[in-house]
Amino acid sequence: MSSTTQQTDDIDDIADGREETENERADRQWSELIQEVRVAQTGVQIMFGFLLTVVFTPRFTTLPDVDRTIYLVTVVLGAAATGALIGPVAFHRFVSGRRMKPRAVIWASRLTVTGLCLLLATLISALLLIMRVATHNHVVPWIVAGVVAWYVLCWFVLPLWAGHRHTRT
Repeated sequence: MSSTTQQTDDIDDIADGREETENERADRQWSELIQEVRVAQTGVQIMFGFLLTVVFTPRFTTLPDVDRTIYLVTVVLGAAATGALIGPVAFHRFVSGRRMKPRAVIWASRLTVTGLCLLLATLISALLLIMRVATHNHVVPWIVAGVVAWYVLCWFVLPLWAGHRHTRT
C-alpha cells in the first residue's frame, strides 16, 4: 500500500471516529461477518433439514414430475446455500495464522453474498413448490414474483441504496 493511500485511509478512519490499523479493521469486519453468517446459516440449515424429510413422506410419490423437479432443484439450491454460508468458517479455519485476514474477510464476504443469493433462490423455489401443491392456482407465479420482489428489495436494493446514499465521496 502506498503511503498516500495509507494516509487517505488514516484520515478516513479518524473522520468517521475509528482509529484502527488494517488488521484491527479486518478483525472487526470478520467478527461482524461471522455474526451475520450465523443468522443466515441457522435459517438455511433448518429449511434444508425440512426439505430433506419431504422425500420420505407418502405424498411425495404422488407429486407430478414438474413438482418433483422443483423439489430436486430446491434441495440442490439449499445444499449449495448451506455450503456457501458455512464456507467462511472453513475458510477462516484453513487460513488462520497466515497473516492474511484482510484478504480472508474479502473472500468470506464473497462467499456470504453468494450464499445469500443461493438462499434467495432456495426460498423462492420452495415457495413455488409449496404454493403449487397447496393451491394449483394460476395466481401462484404472481404471488411468488411478489415475494421475489420483496426479498430483492429487502436484501439487496435497500442496502445498496442506503450505502450509495450515505457513503461519503
